[in-house]
Amino acid sequence: MADESHSLSTAERNDLGDESFAFEEQRKLPLTDAEHVRNAVARFNQVEGVSDKDRDGAWKRLQSAAKRHGVELGEKSWRELKV
Repeated sequence: MADESHSLSTAERNDLGDESFAFEEQRKLPLTDAEHVRNAVARFNQVEGVSDKDRDGAWKRLQSAAKRHGVELGEKSWRELKV
């Protein structure tokens, strides 16, 4: 099954609950579908102004979204991501 490319409009992004983002408080990296999950992995280390504790929580949410959307992660921790 191929993913449709879908960028979120500002209105769509604003309508999402905080739980739809890897970084809930900052509303960074939406996890609404497989494409966004893969994008979140690629951009994870680019998020600035967050603590390691924030990253730990965001990674758990990302792992859960990856499983839900059928995205296989090669990393077990965000610390394994390339900088």
